[in-house]
Amino acid sequence: MPHAGKRSMSAPEWAMLIGLSVLWGGSFFFTGIALTELPPLTFVVLRVGIAALILNMVLPFAGLRLPGGCAVWAAFLGMGLLNNVVPFSLIVWGQTHIASGFAAILNATTPLFTVIVAHRLTTDERMTGNRFSGVPVGLAGVATMVGPAAFAGFDASLLAQVAILGAALSYACAGVFGRRFKRMGIPPLAVAAGQLTAAALLVLPVALVIDRPWTLPVPGPFVSAAILGTATLSTALAYVLYFRILASAGATNLSLVTFLVPVSAILLGALVLGERLEPRHYLGMALIGCGLAAIDGRLLRRVRAAAG
Repeated sequence: MPHAGKRSMSAPEWAMLIGLSVLWGGSFFFTGIALTELPPLTFVVLRVGIAALILNMVLPFAGLRLPGGCAVWAAFLGMGLLNNVVPFSLIVWGQTHIASGFAAILNATTPLFTVIVAHRLTTDERMTGNRFSGVPVGLAGVATMVGPAAFAGFDASLLAQVAILGAALSYACAGVFGRRFKRMGIPPLAVAAGQLTAAALLVLPVALVIDRPWTLPVPGPFVSAAILGTATLSTALAYVLYFRILASAGATNLSLVTFLVPVSAILLGALVLGERLEPRHYLGMALIGCGLAAIDGRLLRRVRAAAG
């Protein structure tokens, strides 16, 4: 049987991947609404805290419970840090300075980082010829999107872009780190609940010190709806799909979701939030898409087969 990281995905796996992309694309939209009234860390706490509560309530109905043991909870804490606390905080802060659609495009670099991280840290997801060629093409897309501002000094917009790229790197590390849960025999739903619970425990004290949320006004109805949307749909439900895909298809295949995410994020940002992207952003996204197509390899194989 081929390794999960090397084989093509089945139709059900692709369906889950597309569903996950819509859920995560919506998270950028929800974040854009929530940040009109909430500081970043408070929003992150609400997102992971409510999602953790929901999944912990669902576990008994699925005949599951959170496993115990130091090794398991060390893994939950590591996953919560890499997959939630660090990337959520960086993305939410970044969206205070750049549009949600642009943030989603930058986040689409996750597969590029995943290829590099997986090559260094795994034995079954090594960088092949097509993956090796796809990385510089994708990175050229990132440089195109960032543009000449990178040479004009560090302003808030550039720092926000660097923050989103840092989040993409953290997601890439999480995709490789999370492979251990399959070996530990922990079901995807329990992994999702465990990592979100750990993430909430990690970020709550930081938010209490920095944001002092008890001093903030009660969010309005639209912001409250955005909080519930991102917690229930873009986090709780999304991470159940995330760990199912990770267990069956591997970290590199899973990371392809981040190229699908910008489509829904850009549409929602343009239609509802009135955001507009510059031509270089679309050109950069096209280059990232070419890089990801090379990394995935399936399109190139079909072209060669048709030509042959």
